[in-house]
Amino acid sequence: MKKVVIISASPRKGGNSDILCDEFAKGAREAGHEVEKIRLAEKNVGYCTGCYACQKLHECVQKDDANELVEKMLSADVIVLATPVYFYSMDAQLKALIDRTVSRWDDFGRFKGTEFWHIVTAADTNHDMMNATLEGLRGFMRDCMEGSIERGVIYGTGAYEKGEVKKLPAMREAYEAGLNA
Repeated sequence: MKKVVIISASPRKGGNSDILCDEFAKGAREAGHEVEKIRLAEKNVGYCTGCYACQKLHECVQKDDANELVEKMLSADVIVLATPVYFYSMDAQLKALIDRTVSRWDDFGRFKGTEFWHIVTAADTNHDMMNATLEGLRGFMRDCMEGSIERGVIYGTGAYEKGEVKKLPAMREAYEAGLNA
């Protein structure tokens, strides 16, 4: 059994990337894994202020939900990072959390062997539109979390209105990815 942490950065509950997170979770639970889905829109995560007090304290001095979320990521076997793509990048909610992980930089060795899945959704159907987003996610995973493993990317492209992703192959792909997590 693996510990799966799904980070849904969708600001819309039941938005397209959020729906794909639910499908991934469904498959992972059916496979017998422990699953926790976290909706960033329901958390209080401020932006990094660059004070670097965390370098001495090994946690961020801001009193919000970021320290708890980073700890959950550090304890996971599988991490799913899901974001809608609006203008060639991950949304602000996910970027804020990623920036706040700097507080635990010294612990990043714990990510060795951690498996990552990326879920990206967009109205556009061109996967190339996701390249900048994926490079940001992969750079975080590859360059900061040495030894982590990218297991796959689920593209929910061609989904603009809330729920449109339900008609796309990404639904099946997300469920199967969860089964195989």
